[in-house]
Amino acid sequence: MQDIKVDAALWASSMLPEGIVERWFIASGAVIRAGERIAEVRIEDALHEIVAPASGRATIVADANAVIGPGSVLATVTDIGQPG
Repeated sequence: MQDIKVDAALWASSMLPEGIVERWFIASGAVIRAGERIAEVRIEDALHEIVAPASGRATIVADANAVIGPGSVLATVTDIGQPG
């Protein structure tokens, strides 16, 4: 299992310590591919796309409109061949 986290570097030029999960492009339980766009987060006025770091079955941890901070876990990815 691998965590999908918000890169702390997205806050490099931000004055605010938190952001918001704007929307998900996948449903929890969906099979995703590495590099696929899966979510969008807002930090101040900027929208940032989150892409899958690995292929597998995604389980969403942070719902849409959730408040997040640098390094927050958004979802997990489990290899399809392993129980999830």
